[in-house]
Formats: sequence, structure tokens, C-alpha cells
Amino acid sequence: MSRSATLTRTTSETAITVRLDLDSAAYDPPATGHGFFDHMLDALARHSRLGLNVTATGDLHIEPHHLIEDTGITLGQVLTQALGDRRGIERYGSAFVPMDETLAHVVVDLSGRAHLAFEPETLDIWGHAGGMTHYHLREFLRGLCNHGGITLHVRVLAGREAHHVIEAVVKALARALRDAVTVTSDVLPSTKGSL
Repeated sequence: MSRSATLTRTTSETAITVRLDLDSAAYDPPATGHGFFDHMLDALARHSRLGLNVTATGDLHIEPHHLIEDTGITLGQVLTQALGDRRGIERYGSAFVPMDETLAHVVVDLSGRAHLAFEPETLDIWGHAGGMTHYHLREFLRGLCNHGGITLHVRVLAGREAHHVIEAVVKALARALRDAVTVTSDVLPSTKGSL
């Protein structure tokens, strides 16, 4: 059974196509028109070793919020489709990732229930990276969680500079997702009988 899906989502603010293959590491460089966000999507694909392809346009003349949030929503929808009934997946994943002075910890549960605990918003994080802040990252992750049925905990244990904080979180998310989507049995990972 193929664990892949493609979805196009179009609004008056954005047009986004996401293709995801959970069993292939092949991907194309992302193309959203926002350089740093492309860099983060590239890191997500490379470090998760998932076949992730994203093309998008958005109202970047206003600011990157809509593009980043809507990409998270679309990725969550595609992940839900690609996972199917989630039978046999590990379900959980956890990763620590350092980046110079920054240390991020991300824990994922592909439970089917959406929840985001995002601790970077309690920190004094400086600046932005190409116009992307940790608040934009939060909206990307909120969209991913809400539409992917993911419980996600994000903690930044060290770090104050936006570029390193965002990048370390994305890389930790990638590694945690890689573990969570891995199929290791034919059993549904829930005592309830469904996810």
C-alpha cells in the first residue's frame, strides 16, 4: 500500500501544492518564493528523509504569515492522507538537535489528536530570519498539528537568536517525524483500536 499523497490548496491569499511520500527520500527543492522558508522546508525534507515536495505562491508583499501557515495546514492534510489508518507506525518520535548555542527538543505523537505546546513563545528570542520569526514557525506548526492530527511539544533549551532557534526546531521536528512514521509492525499503536 502506498503511503503517499498530493494535495493542492488554493485560497485568495495562497496557492500551495504539497506531495509527500513517507517511504521515499527523493524530493525536489521547495519553491515558495520565501528564501528562508524554502531553506527550512529543505531541512525538513533532508532530515526526515521523507519525500517532501512543496510549491507555493502567496501574498508575500504583505508578509509571510499566510504562506507559512497555509503550508503547515496543507502539509498536515497530506500527512493525514499518506498515513491512512496509521496501522503499524511507531507513532511516537523525539529528537534533540543542537545548532551552535541553540538546543531544541521536539516530541511527536501521531495520535490523531491535535495539540501544540510551543515553549519558544515564552522566551526572549531576537530578530528574524529573512522576515520569518518564531511566531511564524508557531503558526506553521499549529496548522500541521491541527490538520495532521499531531500532538507536538516544542522546547528550546538554549538559544535566543531567531535563525538558529527556528532551524534547530525544524530539524528536530524532521528527525522526530522520521521515527514516528516508521512502520515496525502490522498492529495499530493504540489500546483503543483506532487513532
